[in-house]
Amino acid sequence: MSLPQIIVVTGTDTDVGKTVVTAAVAALLVGDGRTVTTYKPTQTGVDPGEPGDMAEVTRLSGVIGHEGVRLRLPMAPRPAAAREESGLPGLAHHVTRIEALADASDHVLVEGAGGLLVELTDDGATLADLAVELGAHGLDTGVLTVARSALGTLNHTMLTRQALQQRGLRQLGIVIGSWPDEPDDIELGNHAYFAGLDHGLVGAIPRGAPGSDGEPFVTRAAGWLPGLATLLGQRRGTP
Repeated sequence: MSLPQIIVVTGTDTDVGKTVVTAAVAALLVGDGRTVTTYKPTQTGVDPGEPGDMAEVTRLSGVIGHEGVRLRLPMAPRPAAAREESGLPGLAHHVTRIEALADASDHVLVEGAGGLLVELTDDGATLADLAVELGAHGLDTGVLTVARSALGTLNHTMLTRQALQQRGLRQLGIVIGSWPDEPDDIELGNHAYFAGLDHGLVGAIPRGAPGSDGEPFVTRAAGWLPGLATLLGQRRGTP
């Protein structure tokens, strides 16, 4: 098994670390000699001209990102668009954008908004629906789940994994988006539980890693994502 061309980065909730994980995966891939770009179908909570999540990915990894649509209100996309009286593009628009990016890159990282089933379009389509549609268009697609480390994460993570499994989506594993310097017993137990799952834990990002800038972040990313680094090695045919 190797990493697919399209890597969808979802989360068990909002603010779990999807953006820093996207940046770390981008850095890992670039370090392996791949061409990479990133795409966020819907960016909320950011005014025009302000840096959004894709700008943060670029700051950390150097990889250029793209947005589908931007909304000012810090809410889920569909209610934010309704309040702003703005329409949201449909899945076909996002698929076309991602296909074009895939034509020019070895990998496209697609970062969701909030969790897997947050609605991204006016007709209620979700990131999960987008991943299914990408596969239907012949794009090799897999989903990486970003989870919390603390109490409550097991339920949220397993519900997300169940939703992916029910849709027949390939699961690339779990990344803990913010791993503390001194984890408590619950966090250590959660880490061990994830590590024991099929397609389970593939990495953990140290808390405070987004504060890193430029080369230190890029050079450390592979060490944070050993499970994904192993898949890259399998693709190259190395141990």
